[in-house]
Amino acid sequence: MKMVNRKRLSDTFRQLVGIDSISKEERDLCSMLKIMFGSMGAKTSIDDAGAKIGGNSGNLIVEFKGNTKAPPLLLNAHMDTVEPGKGITAILKDGVFTSEGDTILGADDKSAIAILLETLQILHEHHLPHGPIEIVLTVCEEIGLLGAKHLNLNLITARYGYALDATDTQGIVTRAPSANRLEFSIHGKDAHAGAAPEKGINAILLASKAIAALELGRIDQETTCNIGVIEGGKAINIVPNLVTVKGEVRSHDQKKLDKITNNIVSSFNQTITDYQAVSADDNLPRLEARIERDFSRTHIPDDHPVVKLACRAAENLGRGMVTKTSGGGADANIFFEKDIYVGVLGTGMRDMHTVRESVALEDMVHSTELLLEIIRLHTSDHEHD
Repeated sequence: MKMVNRKRLSDTFRQLVGIDSISKEERDLCSMLKIMFGSMGAKTSIDDAGAKIGGNSGNLIVEFKGNTKAPPLLLNAHMDTVEPGKGITAILKDGVFTSEGDTILGADDKSAIAILLETLQILHEHHLPHGPIEIVLTVCEEIGLLGAKHLNLNLITARYGYALDATDTQGIVTRAPSANRLEFSIHGKDAHAGAAPEKGINAILLASKAIAALELGRIDQETTCNIGVIEGGKAINIVPNLVTVKGEVRSHDQKKLDKITNNIVSSFNQTITDYQAVSADDNLPRLEARIERDFSRTHIPDDHPVVKLACRAAENLGRGMVTKTSGGGADANIFFEKDIYVGVLGTGMRDMHTVRESVALEDMVHSTELLLEIIRLHTSDHEHD
């Protein structure tokens, strides 16, 4: 195997995290990546996902034609970061990258993009055999997998591959949950909180009663639920007439997902019904409930070629590789809905979404080596096709 150029990988990562790309503002990074991949002979295109989701860039699709008959392989990462993600400076100390402490680092998911760039650079400069490689770099992954949800699938032909969007460099995520997104708006009635509170209907109080009746957090090993946002009220001396509550339910089991979702909806409905039975006023209080599927589960069998290929590659490198179950969603969930099997590999990134985020350069090197071996095996497996 050709050696990974550690300095180039390090320099590339520094360059990428130095380009701001919070969700819906990925254009500058996308433009740079288009040039970088294009310099290796790739065909690049940007779809119209940005216009559909209110961002300034679409997804970047990168196509390397390949020089063998192996079927196309999909590789995926996302370009956007969470906040605080502007003005990032990467510091390398004792082999580990961190930020200066007042921003995230952006290793989620720019460590993945740096690894992809290094991998393809090695293939290109050493003229290594490989089949077609299709790289999909999405926008707005961090705010609901929006780029993947609006990806123009006509631009890709691969039916399986890998996403780089996890921590463990010796693990492949093959199972991830389905998720429902919930939003409730409770309409009460405003009144002066000091002069005539009895004339009001306190929407925050009603929301509180509904939430207090719920079981939140980890329900079992397959299922979680959370109330994450409560918005309402205008002033402390006004009985609030509107409150919005947002939450989610996740489960690897569809029946459990439906049951917990229905329980939450029932709690809000019951709270409103109980109040109306005692004191209804102009059809108030009133509830509006919006439930939508955020993403569907991923479940890749252990004997699927994507899993077996990653395990063989790791073994050839003298490393372990275990299948893992995640509680989070990734672009891989959306691909799975489209019958595209994408296992999620790790880059070594840690403490994502915090100002303590870090990634070890050696982990990025290991991830690059694994990806190169996966491509080599994938190519050799099909050399007689």
